[in-house]
This record gives sequence, C-alpha cells and structure tokens, in this order.
Amino acid sequence: MSAEAEPGMADGSDEHVRRVRLPADRRTPAAARALVRSVLAEADLEELLNEALLLTTELSTNAVEHARTELDIEVAADGVGLTVTVSDFAVGPVDELVVGVRNDSDEITEVAERGRGLLLVDHFASRWGTTYLPTGKGVWFRLDRPDAAPPARRTAVAEAHTPLTGADSDDAAHGAPSAAAMSELMQTSPDPYAEDPLPEFATDLVTRLAEMVGAAGGVVRLDRGDGQGTQVLARYGRQPRDDNELIRVPLAVHRPYAGELELDAAPSAYARPLAVLAAERLSLHLENDRLRRADVRRSAWLTFLAEASELLAQSLDVELTMALIPQLVVPRLGQWCAVHTTDEWGRLRLAASSHADESVLPQLHKVLQETGPESIQARLREASRSASQVPLGAPMEGFAVPLIARGQRLGTLAVGRHQRHRHDPDEVSVLEDVARRAALAIENARIHAERRRVAQTLQQSLLPPVLPVVEGIGFAAEYVPTGDEADVGGDFYDVLPLPDGRWLVVIGDVSGKGVQAAAVTGLVRDVIRVLVGDGKPMPEVLGRLNETLVERGGGRYCTLAMAAVGPAEGGQLDVALHLAGHDRPVLLHGGGGAAFVGTGGTALGLLDSIATPTAEIPLGPGDALIFYTDGVTERRRGRELFGTERLRDAAAPLAGYSADVVAARLRATALGFSVEAPRDDIAILVLRNDAL
Repeated sequence: MSAEAEPGMADGSDEHVRRVRLPADRRTPAAARALVRSVLAEADLEELLNEALLLTTELSTNAVEHARTELDIEVAADGVGLTVTVSDFAVGPVDELVVGVRNDSDEITEVAERGRGLLLVDHFASRWGTTYLPTGKGVWFRLDRPDAAPPARRTAVAEAHTPLTGADSDDAAHGAPSAAAMSELMQTSPDPYAEDPLPEFATDLVTRLAEMVGAAGGVVRLDRGDGQGTQVLARYGRQPRDDNELIRVPLAVHRPYAGELELDAAPSAYARPLAVLAAERLSLHLENDRLRRADVRRSAWLTFLAEASELLAQSLDVELTMALIPQLVVPRLGQWCAVHTTDEWGRLRLAASSHADESVLPQLHKVLQETGPESIQARLREASRSASQVPLGAPMEGFAVPLIARGQRLGTLAVGRHQRHRHDPDEVSVLEDVARRAALAIENARIHAERRRVAQTLQQSLLPPVLPVVEGIGFAAEYVPTGDEADVGGDFYDVLPLPDGRWLVVIGDVSGKGVQAAAVTGLVRDVIRVLVGDGKPMPEVLGRLNETLVERGGGRYCTLAMAAVGPAEGGQLDVALHLAGHDRPVLLHGGGGAAFVGTGGTALGLLDSIATPTAEIPLGPGDALIFYTDGVTERRRGRELFGTERLRDAAAPLAGYSADVVAARLRATALGFSVEAPRDDIAILVLRNDAL
C-alpha cells in the first residue's frame, strides 16, 4: 500500500503501527484479531476492543471468502483512535450495502454477504472507506474514542463514507445497537442436544432483535406443510399491529415450508436490515430442520415399503392380498382406499376398501358405485385405460393409480386425501410404489391360485371319485396332499373289479412330485386297468408295468401294493397280496391286535426283472387290512419320524371299528404328530371284512 493511501493516520510520536501479510485461510480472521488486540493494548485503547474485533472479523472474513488472495492487514493506533485497513489483490469493486430481490419467484429481500459486513462497519465505525490500487483494493475503518475529537483526515486516493446516522429519530431514541449485542445476535444458535430446539432458538432470536431495535413485539410464523397450517413458532412482547408500521420479512425456506418474521417496529435505517439478518439466520436453521425431517420421513417411507412388501409377499391368496392393501394405505397414506380389479369383460369390480372412519364406509361404497361422466367410476376407468395417475374430484377427493404387473392391467388403487392435508410429492411416489408392489402381489397370488387349481384338478383325476360299495367288504380311503397345494404328488390308490368277480385294491407311490410324477402316476393307473381288464394275472401285470416304466426311462420308479380280494367259505375273505417295493400293510384283527403282513418285492422301473412274491392272507369277519404310503411313516416332528411301529400301535386300538373310522383315525393321528404341513402326500386305504 502506498503512503498516501493510509486513511485516518494521526501524526505524533505515540502512533503504533503493525503491518502483516496473511494467506487466504480460514484462520486469517483470528490472526487479524490477535494483531488488533495487541495494538490496542499497546496504545491503551481497550475501550475500542469489542467494536474493533467485530469489524476486523467482518472485513477479513469477507476478503478471504470473496477475494481468495493473500491479505495485507495494517493496524494503526494513536492517542484518539484506531485505523484498520484490509487489502487484497483481487481485481473488482468492493460490494456496497445491498438490499434487493433474491429471485423473481420468491421476492425475498436479503443483504449480500459482504454487504452485511459493510452494514456493521457503517454502523460502528467513525469513518470508513475503500482504497483502490493497481495491485488490488482495500477497505478501511476508523474508530475514535467517544471523548476525543477525530483527527483531521488526510487526502487519500479512496472513497470515504460517513456512518448512516443523524436522520433516524427512532435510532436516536432507542440507541444504536452495541457491538456486543450485534455479536450475540449473530452467534445465537439452537441447542444441539434439545429434542426440538427451534422454538427456543427462534424466541431467543426474536427477543434479542426486538430489544436491539426497540420493538414492542415480534412473532415468527411457520407452516411446515404437514396439514397443521401456519403455527406460531416464537413470540415476543405484544401481538404485532396490523398497520403500515409493521416490518414483515419472509423466511427464505423451501417448500413445503413457508413463514415470515413480523416485527412491531418502525422501518428505521437499522430495524429492517437487522430483521432481514435475523430472518436469514433463522431460515438457515429451518432449512436444516426441513432437510432433517425430510430425511427421517424418507427413511420411514423406505421402512414402510419394506414392511409392506414383506406383508404382501406372505400371502398367496388373492382375496386376502386385496383385503390387505387398503389396510396398509389407511390412515398412513390416505383417509380412504379402494381396490378395484378388472374382470374378464374389462369391467372394474370393487374388491376391497377401507376408511379411517368406518361409519363412512357405506357412503364411500355408494359413491364408488355411482356412474356418469364425472363420477369416480369414470375417473377410475380413465386411470386403468391410460395407465397413469388420475385425480379424483369431490365428494371423495384424492387420486387413482393403475395396478399394472408384468404388462397386465389388473385394476386401480384409489386413495382419498386427508381433510387437512394434501399429498406431497414424496407421498405420491410412495403410493405409486405401493400400487406397483400390490399389483405384483395380486398377480403372483392369481398365478399361484391357478397353479393350485390345476394341481388339484390333476390330483383328483389320479384318484377314484368314489369307492365302490360291495356287500360284505368295506372300503375306505383318506388322502392328504402335500403342504404345497400348488404341486401334484405321486401317491395314488384305486379299487376296481376283476373279471373273475373279485376286487383289486391298489395303492402306490411314484417317486418325486410335480407334473412329471403325475404323468407317471397316470400311466401306472392306466396300464393296470388295461391289463386287469384283459384278465392278466397279477404277476404278469406287475412284470409288464415294470417293462413299461423301464422303457420310458426318466429315472422315475414306483412302489406298489396290490391285493386281489374275494369271498371264501365261512364268511372269510381271501387276499392275494403282491408288494413291489412298498411298505407291508398292517393286519388289524377284529378281536384285537395288529401285525405287519406280506413279503417285500422289487420296486417297479429300476431293474429289467423283478420279484413280487404272493402272500395269501385270510381275513376273518371284523379283520381289516391297512395300506399306506410313506407320507405317513416319514412324517417328521423335528428329527423324529412317525415310523411304522407307531402306525401299528395307533391301529391296534381301532379293532372292531368300520373301515371309514379306522382310516379317519389314522389320518388324524398322523397329522397330529407334527404341527408342520405335510412334506409328502399321505394316502391311507383300508380293506375290511364286514361279514356278520
């Protein structure tokens, strides 16, 4: 800096001067304050300390942030005051005090960053000015002792300014704000450990501001856009008057937040700029609050969507899935919700609905059934047809989104808004996400229902619709499919007449499950029926069936139990039993006791030749023969199996009961062994001698 550009310097031997060059660093303001403090101590000017440190901080901070060059700090003190000059090496004008429009849409007044510092300089300094040099520019200020006359100004290549005082009678009456008060106002901040620090912080800020400018009252109003409307965040003194003397400063916050600061004070030279400063300081913390709340809400929505997906995925029942959807939406995302599905003719049918007030449900159903160009039904059809969101008008305001899964239009999800709250963009996105997940859950449930229906139809085709009624012989059967109702098992049974007047009892189990196992099961049943109808003996029937399965290949095999039953003398029944790899049946004596009978043989479909010994078993009156598949004996309870011994022991007490009772009791015993759904099909077939 040239000698002639040293403003406010006084002549005299008691002059104290310090010059230092500092980098453009965040620590530079602290170093500048230390320099000013040391000079004031040397010159015995401690009464100027607060104002000097405040203004030095403002000038050095603004220079670091905006010039971004090295700084020259010059501090000169004499017997009556202090002069501080902050020079940088950037090209451009010094920002003046600015109060202008932020943008065309918000119309929020603000003070520019460096303008705020110049406002403070203009307020506290005895004189201040700007200095322009070929290498850069600088800003200086002069502070004089209150009881000392200011020294004569030097002629300088600078633009000098006098403080904005004298014309404002209100400022004179209330006194200009002190440096300590200005510092406290700008350093006021919320309590970081409070649960909701904003009300206390806003009250403290408004109180300090009102006391500084002599306002009779002040209030901060805030609308968070949560349906609660505008609320009073902070209040000081009396309710502000609704007249021209009221200072109103909008809060610089983003939607959905909106609010303003009102101050019951005359718009003086400092009242409005300080109100703007306070409003912007409050706005900064309100923005932090908005972002924090938005982040918490987004986290909550993600958790909600994850829980909704899990609940929807747990149900594979179509009606239950559609009934669950409105329960997820109401009341969290809407006052009411209705799910409509599209039938095979393309018409919308109400599948499920819910309302926060259950007494309004009849009215909701009535409105949803109304027809006409302006009805909700028409809007729902438009949403389904256009595959886009459609707003719903009165009396049930809200909007409808289509239910689309895998390119299929399944219907619509209609949601009504709460009376005092409109859906914000986040909620709309969540609802659209819920609709996508709900549509996928409905489609999955429909696919599963179709698979279950096909499996049940196929399974029923592999079993006889009814068992024959034969005089003197009782037949009974119980069948429990595997826990997966959408799959087809390989267990089957059959009872058919033989050409010689006897009856053939068959029970078998094809390895595996699913359509392939069902195909093999159907093949086994058909081959047996054809060969038996031709009068082939049992060993030949089993041999040809084995050849058929071996030639077919595919790794499928079958275990089989066949028994030819016919009357004998003395009311007995003669049973010729053949076992092809199947478990031995249980013989239940009419007089009590149970035992396994028969001789094991070779399973069908594994070897080219098989052995199936014949066991002749007489059944006296009241005796029963119990056939079963491995779904009974291999039923699990943890690591424990039901087993054949437990089956025999469960059958023993049933002596003397009819075939129907024996089959039903054994079925209940097997199912009651474990709380889990059956992992394999359970088939039980009972043959009993009912002769008197």
